[in-house]
Amino acid sequence: MSNLKEVSGTHLYRRLLGYVWPHWRAFVVAIIALLIVGGTEAVFAYFLQPMFDGTFVERDPEVVKWTPIVLVVIFVVRGGATFASGYLMSWVAQRVIYTLRGEMFAHLLRLPVTVYDSTPSGRLIAKLIYDVQQVSRASTDVVTTLFRDSFTVIGLLALMFYHNWQLALILMLGAPLVAHVINVINKRFRRYSRRIQSAMGDVAQIAEEAIDGQRVVKTFGGQHYELERFESANENNRRLNMKMELTNAASEPVVLLVAAFASAMVIYVALQQVESKDLTVGTFVSFIAAMMLLHSPLKRLTKITSSLQRGIAAAESIFSFVDTPSELDSGEQCLSTCRGSVSYRDVNFSYGEEKGRVLHNINLDIEPGQSVAFVGRSGSGKSTLVSLLARFYDVSEGSIEIDGHDIRDIQLESLRHNIALVSQHITLFNDTIANNIAYGSLGGASREEIVRAAAAAHAMEFIRNLPAGLDTMVGENGVLLSGGQRQRLAIARALLKNAPILILDEATSALDTESERHIQAALEELMENRTTLVIAHRLSTIEKVDKIVVMDQGRFIESGRHNELLAKGGQYSLLYNMQFQDKPE
Repeated sequence: MSNLKEVSGTHLYRRLLGYVWPHWRAFVVAIIALLIVGGTEAVFAYFLQPMFDGTFVERDPEVVKWTPIVLVVIFVVRGGATFASGYLMSWVAQRVIYTLRGEMFAHLLRLPVTVYDSTPSGRLIAKLIYDVQQVSRASTDVVTTLFRDSFTVIGLLALMFYHNWQLALILMLGAPLVAHVINVINKRFRRYSRRIQSAMGDVAQIAEEAIDGQRVVKTFGGQHYELERFESANENNRRLNMKMELTNAASEPVVLLVAAFASAMVIYVALQQVESKDLTVGTFVSFIAAMMLLHSPLKRLTKITSSLQRGIAAAESIFSFVDTPSELDSGEQCLSTCRGSVSYRDVNFSYGEEKGRVLHNINLDIEPGQSVAFVGRSGSGKSTLVSLLARFYDVSEGSIEIDGHDIRDIQLESLRHNIALVSQHITLFNDTIANNIAYGSLGGASREEIVRAAAAAHAMEFIRNLPAGLDTMVGENGVLLSGGQRQRLAIARALLKNAPILILDEATSALDTESERHIQAALEELMENRTTLVIAHRLSTIEKVDKIVVMDQGRFIESGRHNELLAKGGQYSLLYNMQFQDKPE
């Protein structure tokens, strides 16, 4: 996602306006109101000619009588159109933000695990918040200025050509230079806008890491280090924004300077024509007023370049994210009834060519209801092996089968519906205990079912002592609970799911000895008649499983029951003795 493909601004903007199209009625009314706002400036400048000629020169009583009324009508119409266009454009902008963020978040939930592995979450959050805000401005604010001020400029130029085409042509002499300046500015704005998107991602990423790891930061005295990291990213963001503002600030006076020279020439020639009676006082005032009124919309049109290029750069970032392929789900089979047999057939896996293979020629058959534990040193491939079963990653070679079906031929939703996971990295949401147990597809569970699952996981022991019981809020990622309490809620969640295949990844790692005994009993009951894959470092928890597989550097080196492996005196026996007899390696 970081390597953004060069895409034309026109293509991006056209795609962006596609999010405006569903609200075309409000958008069209807003555009009509903007055209009215732009048109009133030309009408006001035109009205100055009969007003000055009729009052100060000819002293026509009818003109004197109607002048104030016409002025009031012009500004009432302008005020009403300004309100309508502003409100409707804001409404459309908020709908665009709502739709874009909803689409991005939905896509976020469908992304493969590999994207999360390679993209810091802070950058993803920056896309969801900062980039969408920039896109909103490009899709509505820029359109507002573009329609209103373009129509104003066209109306005022038409009026000037109507009054005196020679003077209008003199004013137009600076147009090619203004166009060149705007073209140069556009390129700089887009270049800096891309860098600002990345800089905002760095700021969000560092802030999120410091917040998530605040206990480690405090314990290891990392405040100064984190502050330096944040200051560096913050300074880079400030510097890039100042370069953008420098370009923005320089563009306006350059355009106005060109316009000022052209205006000075026009005024000089116009005064000569007034002296020679070729131009009336009213026409002169109307022409000069139109010329002066031209400066403000020109200035705003120049300044929208900044918002436009920011929006296009943000749209490039957002659409690159939205176009990132979702998890591959080409399976058509549905596991309506799953017995739970699992087979690994010549499985090889690598996270990338540069990282080498993580698993080598894995072959394993697990019968329905059988429990298999995987042990070995850290980095031996245990977690990778079980992650492949749930298709968090896809095998590089070989296949994995459930009940004889290749898991790639099974619908992802159906596959994962038959798998329950309890990991050492517990994820709880800032919600009630009950909602964390009955999460997602389990949301229809009754209160009694939730209580039974919590009791089986020995979680009711502490839940009963909480003031709100099952309705207690757990805080962000369960921060208000102890590690053992969080793990018991995760076990209760797996118990409630009642899936035929169970993955236990260090499921008792955060429990004290007493809690572990209770949980081990609950897990043994849960594992009964379920195909269970267990990853364990604490070998005391797997003595009763049907088979133990010892892994080393992505290969199987031993397998058998607990007593058989101890009797062999191999790698498992060595690991066991290191844990329980404190023998040196």
